[in-house]
Amino acid sequence: MKPVFRLGLCAIMVTGLVACSGGAEQRRQAKDDFDYLNTTPLSEWQTLPDQAPYFSTNYQIPSQDFEGEVGKDVDIRPPRQVLDLVPGARIERDSRGVTLAVVNEKQLSSLWQTVERLADDGTIPVAQREENQLETGWIAWEKEDSEHQARFRIARLEQGRRFALGVNLIEWRAQKGEQPLTPALSERYNTLMTNLITVSHDAALRAEARRVAQQRQSDIPISFGTDRSGLPVIIARAPYDVVWEKLPAIIKPLGFSIESRNQSQGTVKTRHVAPSDESWQALGVAPISLSDNSYTLLLGDLGNRTSINVTTSKGKPVKEETLKALSPALKAVIAQLGNAPTP
Repeated sequence: MKPVFRLGLCAIMVTGLVACSGGAEQRRQAKDDFDYLNTTPLSEWQTLPDQAPYFSTNYQIPSQDFEGEVGKDVDIRPPRQVLDLVPGARIERDSRGVTLAVVNEKQLSSLWQTVERLADDGTIPVAQREENQLETGWIAWEKEDSEHQARFRIARLEQGRRFALGVNLIEWRAQKGEQPLTPALSERYNTLMTNLITVSHDAALRAEARRVAQQRQSDIPISFGTDRSGLPVIIARAPYDVVWEKLPAIIKPLGFSIESRNQSQGTVKTRHVAPSDESWQALGVAPISLSDNSYTLLLGDLGNRTSINVTTSKGKPVKEETLKALSPALKAVIAQLGNAPTP
């Protein structure tokens, strides 16, 4: 028997709020009163002899056959939507599946690389694989409906100047008895598989953007100035998140060891032990006149800049002369770190 992969929705960051507890069947089934199923069918209005019939069209119910489930067979789960995470992509949905029509070949290649990565790391089980197409193994979506299992065909589609990624459900089975694959179920699971790909693709692009941004900020300009209230501060010309990540490595050569820090509050509690004279000579700056004690570094978010201040263990700002001396010292460490060979 072929293995069944169970994909948790939280793993692809596409979680839905579940309004009731219990198994998958309870989550998709309507509950409570089904007396409407026993409603007497509509009958033709009977008029009295010699009575002139009068009918209003305001409440006329169209006479035709409506297709759909009733009673406990009604799937009450909210419909799934394809997440709009691929810039410029056009989402096409039909009875065959979901097609993501993208802007150019480069964007399609990036999407297909995501599919290949998900297949290589085992996130998507692979039953058959070709250059521009793969068929998945059996997949059950945990917390969605583990009683239903499906297989998909994911294909890279190119025709002329049209570039697209196709996701089609090709095989289906239910654990309990014979259950037909309805158009609604087919659309639901095609959407889930598409979202798995697009969310992973979006996360990879965001991670790469952060990496590039941090590389560009390897040289953080440092200057001495004042804040909005006129108090002296050190200004780092880089976003707050970048400075926050790089600060531990920057202040370590200056004798600061971190004891605790809180990013939301912008506080870094440290213990300072003065470095040796040789360390200051290696940096090429004058020693900072700080006694061996506890200090708190305060970081402020100024948009594309970050303010840095230092307070003593009693919460009082250090002298302006000390802060002025710290500014070139930070600049020297950043330059030294930027010139260090990459491992």
